[in-house]
Amino acid sequence: MSVLVTGGAGYIGSHLTADLVEAGEDVVVVDDLRSGCLSAVPATAVFVNGNAGDRLLVDRILKEHKCSAIIHLAASTDVADSIREPSAFIENNCTVTSTLLDCAKEARVKQFIFSSSAAVYGEVSQNPVRETASTIPISPYGRTKLASEHMVQHAAQSASMSYAVLRYFNVAGSDMRHRTGQTNRNANHLIRRACQSALGTHSILDIYGDNHDTPDGTGIRDYIHVNDLSQALLLTLRHLRNGYDSFIANCGSGRGYSVREVIACVEEVSGSVLEVRIADPRSGEIGTIVANVEFIRSLLGWVPKCGSLTEIVRSTFEWERYLANGPVENWSGTPVLASHHLAKGKRRASSSMWRENSVPQTG
Repeated sequence: MSVLVTGGAGYIGSHLTADLVEAGEDVVVVDDLRSGCLSAVPATAVFVNGNAGDRLLVDRILKEHKCSAIIHLAASTDVADSIREPSAFIENNCTVTSTLLDCAKEARVKQFIFSSSAAVYGEVSQNPVRETASTIPISPYGRTKLASEHMVQHAAQSASMSYAVLRYFNVAGSDMRHRTGQTNRNANHLIRRACQSALGTHSILDIYGDNHDTPDGTGIRDYIHVNDLSQALLLTLRHLRNGYDSFIANCGSGRGYSVREVIACVEEVSGSVLEVRIADPRSGEIGTIVANVEFIRSLLGWVPKCGSLTEIVRSTFEWERYLANGPVENWSGTPVLASHHLAKGKRRASSSMWRENSVPQTG
């Protein structure tokens, strides 16, 4: 039986797929490569170039590969973009999730894991925020994630399918073993942009507002290392397979850092002084949000191993420094990124689904 990972060529997806493969899982990745990178997919995973909302394609994947579980990562995630183009987010997040759930029900998939977001909470009255807090999202992105959570719950109940909803806080960092990293050039995350500024590959770093109700006036966020998140997802899959109850859980580090604290850490790691400017707060910005992670740690026995801000920043800086010096496929770590040898016939793929003319350019 296989695990279908939607968005498995993306930032979180490539880390998760690498860990699933190492754990001995048969993995099928479906990704349309709008923000993912083919060379980030392990060579031993089946890769299908397509959209997770393509009903015929997903039906065929689930049937042909006998997928017993789906981990749904594919989504549009930029809050600012969701404000500019809310209809696109409804399509990419809600409609795709609905279609995927219909396919899962038809194929009698046993486990469904959904990637949600701390954005479902909106402004919170108390930090750290628990899963039982009110969910009043203030951005279209957050609203699409909350609507999708409800879809997952209702569909799972009608299909006798177990599910987990993980509400990610700020995922950051890069693989500690140098297997993969963030390859989406449009990803606009604070730690990444700060590291790029330190390397001279990004211009002045903007701080969006410095009059929040926080000690230094800048927003406070909870950062979780992508490797720790990947392990939480693996533990979640095992938990559901073992017949335990479905659940909703926060996935963060449990500690918040301000924008200025992040910048100071990047300066310390890089040895550079960043040029910053104060910009107007972006729509959908909130002052502080930090995860209460007691539930997921007690439920799964999950212990983050890369939790310090310094580790997150250092791994990001090392990855961005590598990217500044060469194309993705030349990364010389333990090479998941060497899996670009698809054209040499080494990519394991289903002949009925894979079309030679569907091989995209990477990078």
